[in-house]
Amino acid sequence: MKVVHSWLTELVPAGDDVQAIAATLTDLGIAIEGIDHVGTCVDGVVTARVIRTEAHPDAAKVHRVFVDSGDGTERHVWCGAFNMAAGDVIPLALPGTVMPDGRAIEPKPILGIASDGMLCSARELGLGDDHSGILILPAESPLGRPYGDVLGLRAETVYDADVTRNMPDCYGHRGIARQLAARLGLALAPEPAALVGSAPERRASVEIVAGDRCARFTARVISGLRVGPSPDWVAARLTAAGMRPINNIVDASNYVMLECNQPNHAYDLETLGGHGFRIRMASDGEQLTTLDGVVRTASPNDLLICDATDTPIGLAGIIGGLDSEVSATTTTVALEIAYFDPVGIAQSVTRHGVRSEASMRFDRGVDPDGMAAAAARFVEILRLTCPDLTVHDGLSDVTTAAFPRPTTVITSAAQINARLGTQLSAQQIIDLIAPLGFVVATSGVGELTIGVPTYRSDCQTYVDIAEEVARQYGYGNVGKTVPKSTLHGTLSPVQQRRRRLRHVLLGLGIDEAMPNPFLADDDLHRAMLDGPVVRIVNSLVADESVLRTSLRPGLLKAIAFNESHRQPQVRLFEVGRVYPPGQGELPDEHEVLCVVLAGSDATAAMAVWREIASAMSLGARVDQTQPPPGLHPTRSATLLVGRDVVGTIGEVHPDVLEAFHVDERVAIIELNLTTLLDKEPKIARWRPTSRYPSSDVDFAFVAPNELTAERVDKAIRQGAGALLVDCRLFDVYRAGDSSSRSLAYRVRLQAADRTLTDTELAEVRRKIIAAVTKLGATLR
Repeated sequence: MKVVHSWLTELVPAGDDVQAIAATLTDLGIAIEGIDHVGTCVDGVVTARVIRTEAHPDAAKVHRVFVDSGDGTERHVWCGAFNMAAGDVIPLALPGTVMPDGRAIEPKPILGIASDGMLCSARELGLGDDHSGILILPAESPLGRPYGDVLGLRAETVYDADVTRNMPDCYGHRGIARQLAARLGLALAPEPAALVGSAPERRASVEIVAGDRCARFTARVISGLRVGPSPDWVAARLTAAGMRPINNIVDASNYVMLECNQPNHAYDLETLGGHGFRIRMASDGEQLTTLDGVVRTASPNDLLICDATDTPIGLAGIIGGLDSEVSATTTTVALEIAYFDPVGIAQSVTRHGVRSEASMRFDRGVDPDGMAAAAARFVEILRLTCPDLTVHDGLSDVTTAAFPRPTTVITSAAQINARLGTQLSAQQIIDLIAPLGFVVATSGVGELTIGVPTYRSDCQTYVDIAEEVARQYGYGNVGKTVPKSTLHGTLSPVQQRRRRLRHVLLGLGIDEAMPNPFLADDDLHRAMLDGPVVRIVNSLVADESVLRTSLRPGLLKAIAFNESHRQPQVRLFEVGRVYPPGQGELPDEHEVLCVVLAGSDATAAMAVWREIASAMSLGARVDQTQPPPGLHPTRSATLLVGRDVVGTIGEVHPDVLEAFHVDERVAIIELNLTTLLDKEPKIARWRPTSRYPSSDVDFAFVAPNELTAERVDKAIRQGAGALLVDCRLFDVYRAGDSSSRSLAYRVRLQAADRTLTDTELAEVRRKIIAAVTKLGATLR
């Protein structure tokens, strides 16, 4: 959530030390992930009016736009956006302008015709995330002026706050200000007084049919309005918070939502059918065109706001209907503020795939008693541009049996202290949470009866109260305690082995990665891992609806990302779960290790496997007779324990690398940790280090292609016997399409009690050669 500094400090006088405020909010559990400075005007960007646009026969994706920047000169600009028309006023970056992203605007030619500047979108000017088209400025804007002048831009500091679901009121600036005021001991700005009608009664009727989904619905008639622009400071704050200013009525509505965490909607009363509202469930297949121009088909589980003639005018709590917009001729509105069931809103959001600022707040919980203050704030903002505004008598306020009742929590200082490990008195606890709106009564036996404010629907038990106490007391002041138990408190053997495995990999210089466990439809196909999968029906991202059956695609994407950012030869591992389909309803979920070494070959993979096997006391047979899918057919193998497959090792298939846009060779190791870590490892035996010198002997064998390097390695180890310290394959040479290749090994020999003589070395060498020759290989 974007929190505007000037807005926040208007509600609580916290000063202008931005870093101190950010640190305090983070300590309160509202993590500040960034601080931005917005609203500064880009020098060299001025207002210009579109004279005409022309298509070019050889350019389908751009067109020519002729503009006048106020100096009487017609300028020609190439533009890839088509949302402007003759007469529109738009921002023009003149040649020589340096944009916020560092681009310098130069008169570069397209199709031999130079572009005299660049037309700008809101995102290019740092005014938000909208990049769908060129920013259209007010039609009456003077030409040749800095665009910031006509928009009334103000420099603002904006906090990027990570607000968690258990602080629903903090989705509004007032909620965050309340937390800050309580911590700093400052006064929170009072809410405006509830509205009192000052004109003859005039009502918008309200009928709630779906009472279990709509617990409260209010409507207040306000007349004497004149649609126009908002005050500059309102528009500037909305822009800084990521919302586009539209007009004074819509802006006042959005302002109240962002300040009070209270979504609301102003309907033109004259065009509202029957001058009233009817809230009901949708009929199967019923359609509604929403504000974004999309025709949406509702289901019987969707809640609709209809007018009094039963015509749908909004998807309740999510998005309004296209015909419900305030127009330039609007003079009287019915201001609607309601309370909808959060679960129902969340389900409709998922069903329709549309998430709005309003639905996000209804989903997390708004204040069912906050409507009067929100309506008063709406009128207070709107009166700045409509001084003749009139609030009519006759508030329509309908509640149902589903209306949430105030929550009371009974606890004690001892219970809260036991939860937190603190020594706070009852009075200290009261002093910490009372500024947040909690009403606390004490009893003679030490009980605390706590009335929870209606805007804190998340607080239901004493644990939630303890969390609020800890938040205001300061997590850093709570201290750390270690659980004491005779039953548990230590890591299980599997957890210990998993932790050791991570330490081994990190010690080898391999970084841990945590890719997304959800994959796109074609990710497994590109990795040559086709097969049945488990799909997610209601995935958060439409093209990530497959549960992974391998860690390989995610790590290959990570390598490709690093390569695209000029970071080759990355070495990554992941310990995570995979979800192949099982025999029953649930997937055959198990834990896997995957190691990828970009820029390395199968030899490097074997070296890492040996380190893992040695450190973890693991053993497995390397079988090259059946190359695993997605790996190189002659540079990969399966790891077997008995007849059970416990992993794969080798190099990723070149076609897979090409599909993932990876340019380097990639070595890979995959291990089934559910199987391997569950086995009791052999107890490591201490082996003394010899004080006598070692001797290295190199061998080069010509081996048939069908003779695996693993069998040659095993024969060398058997031939060397107890004198072997190490055996490494350091070179493989293959001449064209030959039926054989050369395998070069370096063998290190050493005795524990003596220096080996030439005669002993010659005898060991003879035995090694004899052992390998029996396999069909010959010494070069």
